[in-house]
Amino acid sequence: MNEQPRKVEQEGFVLQVRKIGNSMGVILPKELLARTNLQEGDKLHVAELADGSLSLSARDPNFAKGMESAGRAIKRYRNALAELAK
Repeated sequence: MNEQPRKVEQEGFVLQVRKIGNSMGVILPKELLARTNLQEGDKLHVAELADGSLSLSARDPNFAKGMESAGRAIKRYRNALAELAK
């Protein structure tokens, strides 16, 4: 793997919490949507960090943990799974 580390820019967007119907929400700028390849209906996962800040991610943080667990189970029960697959 000869990949160059991806340069992360520290520029950001200021979003304002607004009333949307009976709820509250933020509007994501068009440029941010284009850069992150987000579309209407996509889900964002929000995590509150120890310093009180918020982290938004299009990836489910629990998915990676689940895949690690599944990988361990597949490795441990490889023979049994092979028999079941027959």
